Amino acid sequence: MAKSTEKEHHPKQPSQLARTPLYDLSLELKARMVPFSGWEMAVQYGGIGSEHQSVRSRAGMFDISHMGKFGLRGKQLREKFQPLVPSDLSRLQPGQAQYTVLLNAKGCILDDIIFYYQEPEATTSEERAVIIVNAATRIRDRAWIAAHLELSGVSFTDISQDQVLIAVQGPEAVNYIQPLVEDNLAQIKAFGHLETTLLGKPSFIARTGYTGEDGFEIMVDPETGKELWQKLLAAGVLPCGLGARDTLRLEAAMALYGQDIDYTTTPLEAGLVWVVHLDTKGYFIGREVLEQQKVNGVSKRLVGLEMQGRHIARHGYPIIFENEIVGEVTSGTLSPTLNRAIALAYVPAKLAKIGQQLEIEIRGKNYPASVVKKPFYRSPNRL
Repeated sequence: MAKSTEKEHHPKQPSQLARTPLYDLSLELKARMVPFSGWEMAVQYGGIGSEHQSVRSRAGMFDISHMGKFGLRGKQLREKFQPLVPSDLSRLQPGQAQYTVLLNAKGCILDDIIFYYQEPEATTSEERAVIIVNAATRIRDRAWIAAHLELSGVSFTDISQDQVLIAVQGPEAVNYIQPLVEDNLAQIKAFGHLETTLLGKPSFIARTGYTGEDGFEIMVDPETGKELWQKLLAAGVLPCGLGARDTLRLEAAMALYGQDIDYTTTPLEAGLVWVVHLDTKGYFIGREVLEQQKVNGVSKRLVGLEMQGRHIARHGYPIIFENEIVGEVTSGTLSPTLNRAIALAYVPAKLAKIGQQLEIEIRGKNYPASVVKKPFYRSPNRL
């Protein structure tokens, strides 16, 4: 009898991680795959540095199909959704979008989302919207939204599994996408979007992104998504992974849910004052807390930090002032564009002023850092 092997006694368990429809295409490109929010995702293809620079100078593409995607439809949709966010959605015209946050009763952030207001349904005049949410919070967001809209007459659909989402970012992004699209993309302004035909199939294209550059996020069915990925690859668009996505968004000081913002932080503490429209909105969940913070001030603020040397401040590192721990780093990296170590961190409001000198503990030693203006890098190519 042949000798039994460990493999026979302990067969490899199937991966419990979800995979996007573009997973196999990433494997063909020798992408390094890692677990992320319950998904097996590409962290890099050729290298984080080259992918980062490609987006800053030309164009890069990201498979972000793991993101949650919801469709809403109903009479007075914006009005009925208003209580869930602090932003005034009534200002939106069809084809416009609002970055905003879902809040709990404590005024803290359940998730950050983008609300895309679409053209009303032609036959029924029902309002329509697409909402993009974070992958890690999709199930919770879905339950939260559904519970608050349950008796409102609004139809709510989770289309996350039905659609691929590809972000094409960079100053030349429009040049790569335009030949594949029926409509003129020049008509889409920043945070604008439209329903059009791409590669002969229905598509949703938004001029949004998470890199600080001009670019587009494209939602299509899985087969069209695969064809789009391959055509962009053949045209010379560099595939990019989560690693470059993180360094790009951090240079642009864009918050990452679960690190820079979460259910213990309010939008005013996180520097998202511009999404809170107290003067033009009525009731919304958590309003009273934000009103009090606006009057009394916040106790902590999310600030940008720049290290004086090349030591990198990572997530969770303590922030020291006058020999006391006063906060911690939420995100940090060595900026590929600036070639400087940068970070985001919460500190007491009294220490949040530009130029404030602090120290960050890195492996048992303290290193100097300064509070600097956000964003760390502002692209000259942004619309």
